Amino acid sequence: MLEERESKELAMNPFQKNESKETLFSPVSTEEVQPRPPSFPKKPSPKICGSNYPLSIAFIVVNEFCERFSYYGMKAVLTLYFLYFLHWSENTSTSVYHAFSSLCYFTPILGAAIADSWLGKFKTIIYLSLVYVLGHVIKSMGALPILGGPVVHTVLSMIGLSLIALGTGGIKPCVAAFGGDQFEEKHAEERTRYFSVFYLSINAGSLISTFVTPMLRGDIQCFGKDCYALAFGVPGLLMVIALVVFAVGSKIYKKPPPEGNIVTQVVKCIWFAISNRFKNRSGDVPKREHWLDWAAEKYPKQLILDVKALTRVLFLYIPLPMFWALLDQQGSRWTLQATRMNGNLGFFVLQPDQMQVLNPFLVLIFIPLFDLVIYRLVSKCGINFTSLRKMAVGMILACLAFAVAAAVEIKINEMAPLQPDSQEMFLQVLNLADDEVKVTVLGDKNNSLSAESIRPFQKMPHYSKLHLKTKSQNFHFQLKYQNLSVYTEHSVEEKKWYSLIIREDGKNISSMMVKDAENQTTSGMTAVRFVNTLHEEVNISLSTDTFLSVDEDYGVSAYRTVRRGEYPAVRCRTKDENFSLNLGLLDFGAAYLFVISNSTSQGPQAWKMEYIPANKMSIAWQLPQYALVTAGEVMFSVTGLEFSYSQAPSSMKSVLQAAWLLTVAVGNIIVLIVAQFSGLVQAYQKLWEK
Repeated sequence: MLEERESKELAMNPFQKNESKETLFSPVSTEEVQPRPPSFPKKPSPKICGSNYPLSIAFIVVNEFCERFSYYGMKAVLTLYFLYFLHWSENTSTSVYHAFSSLCYFTPILGAAIADSWLGKFKTIIYLSLVYVLGHVIKSMGALPILGGPVVHTVLSMIGLSLIALGTGGIKPCVAAFGGDQFEEKHAEERTRYFSVFYLSINAGSLISTFVTPMLRGDIQCFGKDCYALAFGVPGLLMVIALVVFAVGSKIYKKPPPEGNIVTQVVKCIWFAISNRFKNRSGDVPKREHWLDWAAEKYPKQLILDVKALTRVLFLYIPLPMFWALLDQQGSRWTLQATRMNGNLGFFVLQPDQMQVLNPFLVLIFIPLFDLVIYRLVSKCGINFTSLRKMAVGMILACLAFAVAAAVEIKINEMAPLQPDSQEMFLQVLNLADDEVKVTVLGDKNNSLSAESIRPFQKMPHYSKLHLKTKSQNFHFQLKYQNLSVYTEHSVEEKKWYSLIIREDGKNISSMMVKDAENQTTSGMTAVRFVNTLHEEVNISLSTDTFLSVDEDYGVSAYRTVRRGEYPAVRCRTKDENFSLNLGLLDFGAAYLFVISNSTSQGPQAWKMEYIPANKMSIAWQLPQYALVTAGEVMFSVTGLEFSYSQAPSSMKSVLQAAWLLTVAVGNIIVLIVAQFSGLVQAYQKLWEK
């Protein structure tokens, strides 16, 4: 893929000053100049089909695929589990979800320390995988309705998630680095492609599990409800398979032994260098070439050289959290954006949360495309496309993706209906009487503010805006129906949507004011409500798990949200009969009002009115931003994964891998802080308005 890769990167690498490559990557000595642990034997390992790829990496890649299936499959249903099984609020569910994600990327530091200073990578992966499996078992038990109450479920869930975070985070820095250890130094190009295949397996596991586990939750019923226990149990089974597959390859692995407490040595060396430099800050003391050279009085030269290499790479990591903060918003901000778009692509209908699958799908396409085509073309053009340059281009592409996302967001806002402002309210009139009604809104001095004649069951094209003098106000209405003139009064509030429903009561008419949903629906779903003009209560079954009852004689139901789709035969039941209603297409983001009446010989019918229009902008407009951010991820993350390994001193490879993953945790925390701060600002604004 990259001819003369080693010589080119040696020339271009800013982290290598006067040290040779052999010196930079040689093992670290201990601070007491203890004898080095023996290097692992370089016995010939079996290859894959006569290539330079060791057979052992096949077990490692399959292990990673199963582990990522386990992790992402569990996370795919985690938020819904918090909301609908534990009955937490959206804010609590979101906070715990992001806290768990951050913890999964903080624990790699612990796993790396254990691997490099105590157990070695192989044993660390085995032991922490057992902890991982135990966490899945406890998490699945916490999703069994028959096992205790809410307190027991919450305790089991928190224990399970903590063990999962320790397991997945602890093995993260070890698995990738352990795979790199299987290669000989002369096979650097094959090792680079291994990291691409390794990242490919991550996204393959993510792609499949994101489809499968929501189906296990929703399509299979356990104890009369969604089967969260099965949705958590299957990922746990995949983790068992991952552990077994990894253990089977034990005899053909190269297993480098731990090289002492590297983390402690590095920290002590850096601290001594800083303190020693502070003590000798006098101008009479000769200056030294590097600030770490002030540790030379106590620590061996080799350790200082390795720490220099480590700190130079860590300095490169400073902007990484911002990249992850951008990338991780695919599952939050971009999904929220998708809820305000139309997922009907003509040949296929996408739900808003399904757009997240596009990222791992594109990764599976882009990795071989970049590795086998684009990078080779760039190389043939004579461009030295080093790892640092790839990462820089990846960061630029991520920024461009968010510029595109911002442009899409601006367009969505332009197409969205207007919202009532302070001291404003939106009103529509629904005439359910048998004849035309003239509705006049009266001011304080009985002057006419607006007047409109409305036919029976006339669909209003839009809401009318009324201005209030205070935050809440009583409005007077004059209703003229045939020879009758009725005056009525209703109280309204600012920034709200209302429907004035006019009904016939014998020879008279009356009205009632109903507060409508705000101009938004949940997760891109459809909001529906019903008005029942029958003289019997109606029970409506919208889906297998969505039911509602509507009182007789113009009872108004609560709102229910349903998925987008055709509803040609919704089952309904009264005390005396069963019947079905044709609701037609319920589109993305729309809100509908259905009036159940029995004015024909065909039985009860539903009159439909769309009072919040469906999302107009196609979800396909998100494709460019997903393509750009995925291309940036491939160039940035895959390259950075291999770059971290190649630049790390041999004794600190897991530590540097853990530091790479730690930047992901910091990126998640940045998103969490921004989201919480935004929530506080909104709460302050609401408090100020009051």
